[in-house]
Amino acid sequence: MSVQSVLEQNKASGRGSLIGYFPAGYPTVEDSIEAFVALAKNGCDILEVGVPYSDPVMDGVVIQKATEKALANGFRLSQVFDVIRGVREQVNTPMLVMSYYNPVLRYGVERFATELKACGAQGMITPDLIPDEASDWLRSAEQEDLDRVFLVAPSSSDARVRANTEASRGFIYSVSTMGITGERAELDKLAREVASRVRRVGAAPRCVGVGVSTGDQVRDVNSYADGAIVGTALIAAYESAGLEGLIEKTRELASGLG
Repeated sequence: MSVQSVLEQNKASGRGSLIGYFPAGYPTVEDSIEAFVALAKNGCDILEVGVPYSDPVMDGVVIQKATEKALANGFRLSQVFDVIRGVREQVNTPMLVMSYYNPVLRYGVERFATELKACGAQGMITPDLIPDEASDWLRSAEQEDLDRVFLVAPSSSDARVRANTEASRGFIYSVSTMGITGERAELDKLAREVASRVRRVGAAPRCVGVGVSTGDQVRDVNSYADGAIVGTALIAAYESAGLEGLIEKTRELASGLG
């Protein structure tokens, strides 16, 4: 099932959607496969497979430390495909890779897209890429029938919101706040405004991330968007209590889906 169809079917049935982020290779490749399967089996509708990178400008401290640990343990970009294959052998949950663009450029955009499709992923989220500079990725994604998810933020101009929304497939990633990822006690009110601006532009599902960390916030986000994206809270739970902590946190977040 495609990313967009999952979001749309859940919305039509009156249920929200939960997208769970976790770094590939954290703390090891096998551990991350186990973590993704746990996310899928305990409430996540879509999996966001993070690519560890040495300069994660958008990520907060929790995610940075996790990706640093994966890199220290020898993670290589090609292993993201091993992780996806390992997860796909156990669950059918749609998966999107989340990667800064430089590692993909170095790997080869066309080669990356081909292997992404072959291993069973649905597409890629590119936090530091805009459609104006994404011609190679857009062409390769089209050839391989892959989703391409761009971001919009409270600071995005109307022209940028339109361009990124129209270029996205799967969903448009609405950043709820200015700054880096991380848990926040209260989601910025700007999140509603960003989601509303995206809705006025086109039909792409809108998912909101950056700061979502509780079941109540998942419920709140799904009241005005098509899905809630959670990363930091899941990694923090895993860091403090291992797989059982991750499962417990996923279930708590999924309690807000209705």
